[in-house]
Amino acid sequence: MAKKILVVITSHDTYPEKKKKTGLWLGELTHFYEVMEKQGIEMDFVSPKGGAVPIDTTSIKKLVMDASTRAYYNDPAFMKRLQSTMIPDEVRWEDYVAVYYTGGHGTMWDFPDNNKLQEISRKIYESGGVISAVCHGTSALLNIRLPEGQYLINDRQITGFSDLEENMTLLKDQLPFLLEDEIKKRGAHYKKGGIPFTSYTVTDGRLVTGQNPQSARAVAAEVHDLLKNL
Repeated sequence: MAKKILVVITSHDTYPEKKKKTGLWLGELTHFYEVMEKQGIEMDFVSPKGGAVPIDTTSIKKLVMDASTRAYYNDPAFMKRLQSTMIPDEVRWEDYVAVYYTGGHGTMWDFPDNNKLQEISRKIYESGGVISAVCHGTSALLNIRLPEGQYLINDRQITGFSDLEENMTLLKDQLPFLLEDEIKKRGAHYKKGGIPFTSYTVTDGRLVTGQNPQSARAVAAEVHDLLKNL
């Protein structure tokens, strides 16, 4: 099986009542990308609508971006890739050994109910591949069902952006749901780190999730370890 990863990015950029724009939290892409790029693993980008993806404006502020993310942000070739993502219908799931769902608040609107992305993820997983997500990207896993009908995350250990962290963003009232609460409703065993906004990951078989933006590199490392054994 070719070790190629499908990276999924949100297409949604608006909040119901705020002028501030949401979208991809850039570091959650670049930190994962950097780890895999150094390992020579190829990645393709897809988004629900395809084409150019929005970037959360807060994630590219000078005080937020680290040197790694800033380097990718200033790389025209990398940024061009974010202008031309595939649509789900263009994806051949057979080409991928893993899927990685990036975060940003926008994912809460266009990840959970995307049937095509669910189908792609399910087929990759059923073929022995890895499903991974970070922060709000974990919302993509909420409604994936296995052939027997149960939720993929039912009775699995999983993490994602916590209610406490959501309270700290001051954006809770703008969201369609709280991720931690919905994870628990699916019968999953929600886990979180002891300190908000510090790296925390959970691996349960071939399912890897990270709690927050600080977790993307650790998610990548866990996914890479799993890929070595496929």
